[in-house]
Amino acid sequence: MVFAPAPQLTVTIEQQHNQPELHVHPGGQGIWQARMITSLGAEVTLCTAVGGEVGRVLKPLLDFKGVQLRTVPRESGSGWYVHDRRNGKRQELAEQPGAPFTRHELDELYNLALAEGLRAGNAILSGPAHPSVIRPDVYGRLAHDLKAHGCRVIADLSGDHLKAVLEAGLHVVKVSHEELLRDGMIKDATEKSLTDALVKLHEDGAEAALLSRADAGALALFNEQIYKVGIPKLSIADHRGAGDSMTAGVAAVLAKGGEMTQAVRTGAAAGALNVTRHGLGTGHLDAVQVLTERVKITPLKKAT
Repeated sequence: MVFAPAPQLTVTIEQQHNQPELHVHPGGQGIWQARMITSLGAEVTLCTAVGGEVGRVLKPLLDFKGVQLRTVPRESGSGWYVHDRRNGKRQELAEQPGAPFTRHELDELYNLALAEGLRAGNAILSGPAHPSVIRPDVYGRLAHDLKAHGCRVIADLSGDHLKAVLEAGLHVVKVSHEELLRDGMIKDATEKSLTDALVKLHEDGAEAALLSRADAGALALFNEQIYKVGIPKLSIADHRGAGDSMTAGVAAVLAKGGEMTQAVRTGAAAGALNVTRHGLGTGHLDAVQVLTERVKITPLKKAT
């Protein structure tokens, strides 16, 4: 189950063969994660909420192959953004992350996600486009209740939302070094600062932790050991979404009963492949499998 409470309608203008192209897709962290999981051959139950004029356009786009869509109607409108990529770089023209959830909407979405998460046995908790859309305590309660009843919980969150799930305890947390810097959890991006951050995440409640570092490779902590994850170097079409694809790769392997080492390798390969594509959270299974063989995991030091 992927908990994606506030998806966005994404509108992107591209330039191909001297002609502008308009691309309209569902977007947001959880949506990109769900899309990559289906690309890796697994099925996903997507728990989300949509509403308003944007929601009427967005909802049918969420029902893509391999996804069992479960939605809660919202009284207020869903979020959206418009980006211009005609010059090869992404320029944000306008964006609205969506209105904050009402109490009744949260109650319905929480019950839906709890039931589907327990039914699936594996859950990804993904974040909103802006932290104001949904309160951190919702994530904390959901993580606690899912984990308490035997569900494996994976969180790809930052800031207060990350702190909330750590307090509840969870199986895997993924965060980027940019998010740690932004939130003041590290002072710099040196390897020592990052490995210390991994240990802190572990001590605060994560059994395993992954830390993406853009094209510098990832760091991982699992089985009380910190590892350096060497990611294959590929030409970048769009760096956005690589971390979400990493989370999806990890979740897909663990859901099938795989070991954490293979999960990290697959996640790193999925993230590396994603940067070669303009579509976020996309990639072919065979390409991910080939790249997985080229991911090197090197022990750095014990976590304790």
